[in-house]
Amino acid sequence: MNDSRLNFLGPLLGRPQGQPEPTSKKFSVRSYLPFALVVGVPTLVAAIYYLGIASPRYVSEAKFLVRSASKEQPSSLGVALQGVGLSTNATDAFSVHEYIKSRDAVRDLEKKLPLANILSAAGADPFSRYPRVGQSASSEGLYKSFQRFLTVGYNTSSGISTLRVEAFTPQDAKRVADSLLDGGENLVNALNERSTARAVTDAEANLVEAESRLTNIQSRLQNFRNREGIIDPIVSATEGSALIGELLANISSLRAERSQLASQAPQSPQLSILDARLAAYEQQIESERNKLAGGPNSLASKISGYESLALEREMADKALATASLGLDAARVEARQQKLYLVRVVNPGLPDKPSVPNRWAAILAVFISTLLIYSIGWLIWAGLREHRQI
Repeated sequence: MNDSRLNFLGPLLGRPQGQPEPTSKKFSVRSYLPFALVVGVPTLVAAIYYLGIASPRYVSEAKFLVRSASKEQPSSLGVALQGVGLSTNATDAFSVHEYIKSRDAVRDLEKKLPLANILSAAGADPFSRYPRVGQSASSEGLYKSFQRFLTVGYNTSSGISTLRVEAFTPQDAKRVADSLLDGGENLVNALNERSTARAVTDAEANLVEAESRLTNIQSRLQNFRNREGIIDPIVSATEGSALIGELLANISSLRAERSQLASQAPQSPQLSILDARLAAYEQQIESERNKLAGGPNSLASKISGYESLALEREMADKALATASLGLDAARVEARQQKLYLVRVVNPGLPDKPSVPNRWAAILAVFISTLLIYSIGWLIWAGLREHRQI
């Protein structure tokens, strides 16, 4: 039977007995490498940039509102806009906002100010100035760079808009803000002129048309009077009827007188005189009746044409009065709907730079990268645990 024995050979050389094997330094460095790359390096770069490279920028702030001259009852569209927190004045303000952020505003600024020189001031860091590192100088590049120096906001509760302009000097920030507000006022004035011209022009066209129509009818009426030799056939007919009535009254009186005389003195020579007067009256009555109605040249045939012209003239007079009132109403409404850009707070001259907020920017980089690292670590840990199962 063989004996199985374990022989003690002593402790291993180079390692004290009972001491654990040391952790590899390489493994320790590798464990912190992801954190350093994801969090440490970006935060360090941000700190170097914001604390040592980033140029200070001055902010000039202005507040304004766009309103109309009168407070009208809101339309259905205005009620719908108010239901989502907006108003009709908000839409007018947004038109100014869109102009301020547009290429037209940049072109207008270039006519007044050396905008490219303002955005590329001496001493500005290459990541903030225009053009940036790797960017070429162009109109499109200037427009895009200017957007980084501009902020426009709107307060729905007060209806006041806020304009913030950044620049490398306080004077440049104030000048740019003033010029942008001037451009906004010019835009509002142009909108007023356009809407006023549209409304008033239509009303003036209606007035001119009504005046032309009245002039035409008056000319036709004048030609009728010259052709017929009578000013107003209706008045003439009325006068003729009155004359006939007067003649009939005289005839009745003469007949009564003749009857009385014939009964008292049948042989009186006055009877023949009365008969002659009666015949003359009757002849005159017949003549007046023929003037009124009795032939193609009678007043009756002229009255119909005259009444038609008179009716057209009356309608033209009313149309002219309506057009005149419409023009006055259009002018009043245009004045009531006129928009105004009111400067609540003029652009100020900043006495110290407020952008960038260096420590806040560094902290934001640190927190965001730390969040990314934490999410990545959780995902990696979950995958490792899943592989071990």
